Amino acid sequence: MRSMQVYLVGGAVRDQLLGRAVKERDWVVVGATPAELEHAGYRTVGQEFPVFLHPESKEEYALARLERKVAPGYRGFVTEFSPTVTLEEDLQRRDLTINAMARAADGQIIDPYGGQRDLTARVLRHVSAAFSEDPVRILRVARFAARFAPLGFSVAPETMALMAAMVRTGEVNALVSERVWRELELSLREDTPERAFEVLGDCGALPVLLPEFPLHPEATQALAALRAAADAHLPTTVRWAALLAGMNEPAIDALCARLRVPNDYRELALLTVRLNPHLQADGRPPEQAALDPQWLLTLLEMADALRRPERFALWLAVLGARTSTANLPTTTLSALTAQLQAALTAVNAVKWDPTEVQSRRGAQIATLLRTLRLEALRLLVSSR
Repeated sequence: MRSMQVYLVGGAVRDQLLGRAVKERDWVVVGATPAELEHAGYRTVGQEFPVFLHPESKEEYALARLERKVAPGYRGFVTEFSPTVTLEEDLQRRDLTINAMARAADGQIIDPYGGQRDLTARVLRHVSAAFSEDPVRILRVARFAARFAPLGFSVAPETMALMAAMVRTGEVNALVSERVWRELELSLREDTPERAFEVLGDCGALPVLLPEFPLHPEATQALAALRAAADAHLPTTVRWAALLAGMNEPAIDALCARLRVPNDYRELALLTVRLNPHLQADGRPPEQAALDPQWLLTLLEMADALRRPERFALWLAVLGARTSTANLPTTTLSALTAQLQAALTAVNAVKWDPTEVQSRRGAQIATLLRTLRLEALRLLVSSR
């Protein structure tokens, strides 16, 4: 008689074996039908294949399934499920060996593809040749490389070769923009996000997925800025802007539009490159230029800092990540950041006598306000 069996699978098993905190748990059900799970109180949520929410824990339970490639791209699959699909067959369709393990109710680890071996060896290795059927897996490997690089993980040479072949055959071209950005954003959150872009570069996917992104030597500087932003635990918007800081506005616009990058990411990246020329004005080091009231006010105006102080604070964080890669002394960066923050505070504190503006019109009021702000900045600079 057929019996239903439930297994913890995937990332939860991997992270338990690595001694890492488990953030979410996924389960596979073997030997059951959708009707049987629904009768037991599970609620159907899957659209492409049967996924159910546990009536109490609300964790996801998926029926064991097979996948068959019928068309290009990551959506070109037909999913087959039945009570006769085995756990080993279900695990075989997964991407990496370290994600293709299961834990039974009694604690036994089911590991038909060497996941524990590769955890010990610190290797990211594909489970089977079916890996090449789904181009999203290239992005996932890059993301896992970024996540586990601090633990010493690297991509297996045969897996890197398989990803390179997927690029050459054009499979990676089938990826839709939203999915590319989703995976890149997840990579940006990792402790070593630059590793994801290195892996994409090593397999040849980077110029296909991000053709606007600079190549060497600019790419090396961009990845160093990204690493600096990650080391400082800065938000992902800052990390993205630091990564793109060496590009020009048209390239950033094109990249963000194509990937449908959220506006907060796009705006901060564009602001960074727009302010670059001002930071280098007259060949003066920024810390010297910051003693010029006119330079300070123009920068605040260009950054729209008075109306958007939160974004200005994020831009200062981008500046810090980029400056650290140029080997500027920490004291220089700290002094510049402090001066710019003090300048914004001084300008925000400007007040005027209402009687002074009664007889003035719009342009005249703006001129008066700018004069008062410059005077406040002169006082700030002279007090330093």
